Amino acid sequence: MHALKGVSLEFRQSEFVSILGPSGCGKTTLLNIIGGLDRYDEGDLSLGGKSTRLFKDKDWDAYRNHSIGFVFQNYNLISHQTVLQNVEIAMTLSGVSASERRTRAKQALATVGLGDKIKKKPNQLSGGQMQRVAIARALVNNPDIILADEPTGALDSQTSIQVMDILKEISKTKLVIMVTHNGDLAEEYSSRIIHLRDGEVQSDSNPILNDHIAKIHNNAQEGGNLSLGQTSMSLFTAMSLSFRNLLTKKGRTIITSFAGSIGIIGVALVLAISNGLSNYIANLQSETLAGFPLTISEGPQFVQGPPDGGPFGSSNEKENDEFPDGDILYRHDRSAVAQQQQHKNVLTSDYFDYIADMQKALPNAVNVVSYNREVEMNVLAKGEKDVVKFETSPNGADDMASGFGAAATYWQELPEDETFILSLYDLIGDGSRYPKAMNEVAIVVDDYNRVDKSFFEKLGIFTAKSDYKLSDFIGKTIVKIIPNDSYYSRSENGLFAPAAPESYDALFENGEGIELTITGILRMKEGAASSSGFLTEGLVYTKALAEHIMDDAEKSVIAKAQQSSDRDVIMNSPFANEDAKKLKMRSLGADTTPSSINIYPKDFAGKDAIKEYLDTYNSGKAEKDRIIYTDMSAMISSTIQTVLDTVSYVLVGFAAISLVVSTIMIGIITYVSVLERTKEIGILRSIGARRKDISRVFNAETLIVGFTAGSLGIIISYVLTIAINVIIANLIDIEGLAQLSATHIITLILGSMALTLIAGLIPAGMATRKDPVLALRTD
Repeated sequence: MHALKGVSLEFRQSEFVSILGPSGCGKTTLLNIIGGLDRYDEGDLSLGGKSTRLFKDKDWDAYRNHSIGFVFQNYNLISHQTVLQNVEIAMTLSGVSASERRTRAKQALATVGLGDKIKKKPNQLSGGQMQRVAIARALVNNPDIILADEPTGALDSQTSIQVMDILKEISKTKLVIMVTHNGDLAEEYSSRIIHLRDGEVQSDSNPILNDHIAKIHNNAQEGGNLSLGQTSMSLFTAMSLSFRNLLTKKGRTIITSFAGSIGIIGVALVLAISNGLSNYIANLQSETLAGFPLTISEGPQFVQGPPDGGPFGSSNEKENDEFPDGDILYRHDRSAVAQQQQHKNVLTSDYFDYIADMQKALPNAVNVVSYNREVEMNVLAKGEKDVVKFETSPNGADDMASGFGAAATYWQELPEDETFILSLYDLIGDGSRYPKAMNEVAIVVDDYNRVDKSFFEKLGIFTAKSDYKLSDFIGKTIVKIIPNDSYYSRSENGLFAPAAPESYDALFENGEGIELTITGILRMKEGAASSSGFLTEGLVYTKALAEHIMDDAEKSVIAKAQQSSDRDVIMNSPFANEDAKKLKMRSLGADTTPSSINIYPKDFAGKDAIKEYLDTYNSGKAEKDRIIYTDMSAMISSTIQTVLDTVSYVLVGFAAISLVVSTIMIGIITYVSVLERTKEIGILRSIGARRKDISRVFNAETLIVGFTAGSLGIIISYVLTIAINVIIANLIDIEGLAQLSATHIITLILGSMALTLIAGLIPAGMATRKDPVLALRTD
C-alpha cells in the first residue's frame, strides 16, 4: 500500500502553501518526505535543482539542519531545556559560536513576541507561547523551508490567528508548507492550496508552469547548485543536554549513582586495604627477611631433587616417581645417592668481586651483605676468679643443648652497614654506643634483655645470679685478644703448643694483645621479628678487628710453619687433603677468605632480583664452576605471598560481582532513559542531529552518572577507611592499615565512567536506530 502515489509538485522559493485533505490521505507523509524525516521508495526529491537519490544519512541530517525548520502541532519542545536553550539547540549542531547562538536565539524569540520569556521552561508557557517558541526554533537557523504540521490544531481560535499571522509574514521571504484540516484558515492565509486524497493530488490552486518545471528538471540532471554543510553535536552540548535531563530526575539520579557506587566502594576498599597491607608487609618483610638471608657457603652443598638412576641409584625409572603406586619395595644406596647429590662451591676472588658489585647493580634490592670469615681468635676473658679462654667455636654438647647450635659461639662479626643494624636494633643503657674502633665490642641481648648462661660461663662468670645492671658491662674491658706469637710457643721438636691455662693471667695482664672494651648493648627493636634476629646473642666485634687479626695471624710464626708443612704443626698428624689444611689455617686466623656470604634482601621483590643476579653468574658455566645458594626465606616468602594472593583474589572476586551488577543496572537505567527521551530523540533528529549525535547524548549521560557514582563511591570509601582503621587498630594494633592513594582515586573514578559508558552502549545504540517520525509521535 502506498502512502503517496504519483505526486509531482514544485514549490516556489517564497510562498505559503497549505495542504488539505482528510485524515490518512498522506499529508503528514508528504511533509516528512519534504523534510527528510521519511524516505521515498520511488521517484525523486529535487532540492534547488539537485537530486537527493544519492543522499546519505549525513546529507539528510545536514539538509534538515540548514534548510528545514519544523513547526509541530504538539510543539515538540525539550522539557528540561529553557525557552532560550530550546531555540539555540539547532544552532549547536551547525557549529555556531555560543555568543552568536545566544544573540540569534534572542532575536528569533523577540520576533515571535517572547523576548521576555527566555528563562522560562516550556511547562511554564501557554499553548500559543509554546507554538511560538517552536516557530522561533524553526526560524533561528535561517532555513529555506518552514514545514508546519497542524500548527494551530491544539490552539484556540484567537491564538491560531496569531500563529497564522506569523507564518504569513514568514512566507514573504521563505517557503512555508503547512498541513491543516482547517480550510478557512488555509483560504484566508495561504497563497496556494493543494488538496490530497488517498495519496494523490486532487487539485493545486497555484501550480508552477510546465515550462518552468522542465527547466528545473534539467537543472536536476546537471546536479544543481545546492550546497549542504555538516552537522555535529559537541561533547559539551551532549553533556549539557544530559546533565539538565538528569537534574529533572534528581532523586533517581542520586539513587542510581549510589547503586553504581557500590561496586566502586568494594574495589576501593580492596585497594585501600591491599595498599596499606602491602606497605605493612613491606616493612615486615624487611624486618623478617633480616634473619633469613640468601646464603652462599663454600664446600659441599646438598642439591634437592629426585634420586638419579645409574651406578648410585636405581636403573628402574619408576623408582624415581614420588609417591608411586603398586606393591614394589626398592633397595638403594643412601650414601651413594647423597654423594651424587652434592655440589662443591668454590668461592673465588672473581666471585667475591661479583658479589661486591651487586650492591651497586641492585641498590633497591639489597639491604646488606655479610661475610662470615670464621676467624678463630685467641680470646681471654677476665672472669670472677681467674682468666679463662673464651672459646670462639661451639663447646660441644653444652652449646648445642642451649638451642643455638653452631651459633652458640657468642662471637660474631658485625657487618659494615651500621645504619642497617641500627634500623633493626636499639642501643640500650646509659652511655651505650655502637662499636666502631678495632678494640670495641658490643653485647647483643634478646627481647627480654637476656643472654644464655653459657655466655657468662665463657666469660668465666659462674655465679648463679639472675640479673645484672647494664652498667656492669658498658665501658668495661673484660676480654683481650692474644696474638699467635704470644699464645703459641715452639718446642725443640718443631711442634707448637697453645698457652696453658695457668699462663692466662700473665698473658691477660702483661702480655701483648688487644683489650676489647664493651661500648654498648644491642637489643632488637620492638615490633621487629625477634625470632629471626640478624645478630645472635653474645659479643659482636668490628670488621676492623677481624682484618687486623687475620693480617697479624698470617705473619705469625705458627702460620708460616703450618703453610709450609703437610702435617698439623700442633698435633703432628698428616692432613687428609687440602681442605683439611685450609681449615687448620683458618683455625689459626690466617685464612682471609670468607667461608660464607649472607645476602639480606629488602623485600620479596628484592630477593627475586638478587636470585636472578646470582643465577646470571652461573649462566653458561660448567656444573663444577657454578655457585649454589640457599634461599632460607623461600618457604616464608611463598607462604605469605600465597595468603596475600588468596585474600586479594577473594576480595577482588566479591568486588567484581558487585561491579557487574552495577554495570547491568546502569545499562537498564540508561535503557529506561532512552524510552523516556524518545520524543527528544525525534526532536533532535528533526533539527539535523546525526545518529552518532544521539549516541553521544546518552553516552554523555552515562559518563555523568559514572562520574557521580565514582565520586560518591570514593567519598563513602574514604569514610569507611577511617572506621576500618579504628577497628583494626583496636583489634590487632596496626595503625592506618587502609590507605587510598590519589592514583587509586583517579583510576576508580575513570574506571567508573568507563564501565557506565560500556553499560550504556547498547541502549545508546538502540536510541540511534529509532525512527525519528515514530519518535516524534511518542507521548
